[in-house]
Amino acid sequence: MNHLRVSLEHLNEFDEIVDVRTPLEFDDDHIPGAINTPVLSNEERVTVGTLYKQVSPFDASRVGAAMVARNIAHHLDTTFSGRPRNWRPLIYCWRGGTRSASMTLMMNMIGWRARQLEGGYKTYRRDVVASLDALPPRLDYVVLAGHTGSGKTRLLHALADAGAQTLDLEGLARHRGSLLGAVPDRPQPSQKSFDTALVSALRAFDPARPVFVEAESRRIGLISLPESLMTALRTTAACIEVNVARDERVDLLMQEYGHLLAQPDYFRAQLLRLVPLHGRAVIDQWLTLLDRGDHRALSEALIVRHYDPAYSRSSRKMLQGLAQAVPFAFHPSAQDLRAQAQALLAITLPTGRAEPATAPAASSGER
Repeated sequence: MNHLRVSLEHLNEFDEIVDVRTPLEFDDDHIPGAINTPVLSNEERVTVGTLYKQVSPFDASRVGAAMVARNIAHHLDTTFSGRPRNWRPLIYCWRGGTRSASMTLMMNMIGWRARQLEGGYKTYRRDVVASLDALPPRLDYVVLAGHTGSGKTRLLHALADAGAQTLDLEGLARHRGSLLGAVPDRPQPSQKSFDTALVSALRAFDPARPVFVEAESRRIGLISLPESLMTALRTTAACIEVNVARDERVDLLMQEYGHLLAQPDYFRAQLLRLVPLHGRAVIDQWLTLLDRGDHRALSEALIVRHYDPAYSRSSRKMLQGLAQAVPFAFHPSAQDLRAQAQALLAITLPTGRAEPATAPAASSGER
């Protein structure tokens, strides 16, 4: 079977990548682009594992082999029924063991040129971890700093629309970054899945061009950012300080908290998590505003009492480049976001350095 094994560097030489692990393993993380055709279901894997520990390895192998054979037959009749004769799939399981070997052997007996990934997912995961250390220092970053409610995410998306390289960490983490940043009914990815997505994004960048990214803390919700990326953002990156009038920030916060305001019970629970920071009396005031439906006053109170002090305490320590940050006046509610992004790009040098500038003023019809 050794001639049917290939190493990770051959990953891109195949027509399709097939993950034969359980759906739970696949959902936790998988090689990008892979399809999941499990040779053992979640429940079957538990059954085989229990037999191995409590009865004997022989009984576990006998029962597991029957399950694997039935599942492979099912996939051959369904998922793989239309694959051409010259199809070349790469098969992997957890560590390049029996599960992927069984599928690979059967496919080669049929006539397909299937190969098994040496070391399986564990080999791929080790490569991801190594890449998280190696890739971030190779890029030049421009960090978008600024108070909460400044529309940094909107500016980042507008920069992408204008052709800039952007790294949307909050998008990858499916979280807005603050204590109130969780999105109901939209769970965050696993840490491993986030790492895989981040490495894919980093590999796609041109090192000769700057990468725009929002300022972030070490954690985005439940997701941790790699230390090498945090070091690059905090110590070597150029900074743009996005400035927005407070009224506009309140307007934007109300829009971005729309999902919270529509679920007051959930919002209440999130606000109660701030009691250790602000005390019960302050939180009760905010809960009263929520109960009254005074969303503007609540949004302004959160900006003044929660977000702005937190930014003042942490930003200067977290971002060394903020001392020389270029101010950029931004209008996040205007319709000309792409034009404003282009104005920022016009003053950002290829090295990632920047010169002071102001975004085009929004007309009265755009505000």
